[in-house]
Amino acid sequence: MRRKIVAGNWKMNLDFQQADELIANIVKELNQHHRKDVDVVICPPFPYLMIADYEAETNGYFLGAQNVSIFNNGAYTGEISASMLSAMCVDYCIVGHSERRKLFFESNKDVAEKVNRLLENDVKPIVCVGEVLEERENGQHFSVIKKQVSEGLFHLTEGQMQQIVIAYEPVWAIGTGRTASTFQAQEIHSFIRGLVLEKYGAETANEIRILYGGSCTAKNAKDLFAMPDVDGGLIGGASLKANDFVTIAQSF
Repeated sequence: MRRKIVAGNWKMNLDFQQADELIANIVKELNQHHRKDVDVVICPPFPYLMIADYEAETNGYFLGAQNVSIFNNGAYTGEISASMLSAMCVDYCIVGHSERRKLFFESNKDVAEKVNRLLENDVKPIVCVGEVLEERENGQHFSVIKKQVSEGLFHLTEGQMQQIVIAYEPVWAIGTGRTASTFQAQEIHSFIRGLVLEKYGAETANEIRILYGGSCTAKNAKDLFAMPDVDGGLIGGASLKANDFVTIAQSF
């Protein structure tokens, strides 16, 4: 049975005091309502990792980062290496987010390299894939996602693949208020699991966790998470509200 997982991506939001308060409120809500069969991951901006790490040790959630460098170390001003994340007890790291692909021109090759660096340092990658609206409307979404999954992940061994979390994020639904229907979400999640099955076999396909990310809220999470191949969510805006985020984490 796959463990459910909900990850909160704060993106570039909140000042230090707001981040501290949000962590405290999430901890309070988790202590009151958290289900032990759900992995909760908090992915704050880099400067706030230490705040989240301190609370994570005693409050039952995992620490995540939002990005990582393709380089191990060296003269790369502003970059954060996977070994640095590991040294800070980061458990998960988001890679390939649509905003990184669009705004910073990250390719599938870049995603593959970041996945490699994370696995080398025992940090679990949350690998984002998804199509833009034009690709969806033109019926290209399956081919786009297949290319992202295969070029970003299919160089891995079976054992490495079992450490991966995949997040399907329909780009047309991120921050727009639009959400994929439960049918659309299930269709793509099943397709992704089928790709993994074809490459790695049934055991890995049945174990890998696939999240939905795209305007997932406290109101629609329960319906989305009821789909057989949806194992949780990568949550954006709703992760900035403690009650909403924890409500989503209870929506299985």
